[in-house]
Amino acid sequence: MNFLAHLYLSGNNEDIITGNFIADHVKGNGINKFSEPIRKGIILHREIDQFTDSHPQFILSKNRLAPTYRKYAGVIVDMYYDHFLSAFWQDYSDEPIKKFTRRMYKILLKRFLILPPKTKRILPFMAKDNWLVGYGKPEGLGRALSGMAYRTPFDSGMENAINDLLENYVLFKKEFEEFFPEIIEYTNKKRTILFE
Repeated sequence: MNFLAHLYLSGNNEDIITGNFIADHVKGNGINKFSEPIRKGIILHREIDQFTDSHPQFILSKNRLAPTYRKYAGVIVDMYYDHFLSAFWQDYSDEPIKKFTRRMYKILLKRFLILPPKTKRILPFMAKDNWLVGYGKPEGLGRALSGMAYRTPFDSGMENAINDLLENYVLFKKEFEEFFPEIIEYTNKKRTILFE
């Protein structure tokens, strides 16, 4: 799952939202720098990733890309799934996506000083250009994938991955639609446990 899905799955607790958003930029013992509620958000993010990586529908999507994109296949599927969530947002939320993303950016920018350096670098650009809404359009997703390709240390080919999505759109969408209700149910249970 990528940024939009992680935020969506966080619920309404601002600490969980913050921890879930920053988790990929927090390595090892770095988790101990944060308050316990934010640590719970980081833990939730890791459990979401673990559930996602082992889910049969995600594996189907990933295996379709693996021959071309190798170790980057999973990252690309994360982006594809954010695309489907953004593009079909009304199927999963009564809150309009632009209102949701404004609320998320406000929560995160309010805590800007405690964010990891990498998060601090990307968040202002993400908020200014509203990447999360942009993911819902092929051109917005294509820009995001090209940006990721530019930042990878190896030749990933991710800048071409938008073409794979468009060529197999129905298959990837079907896999997302079978996967996403299950991650929602899983995450709702996990959040309940974290707050017990």
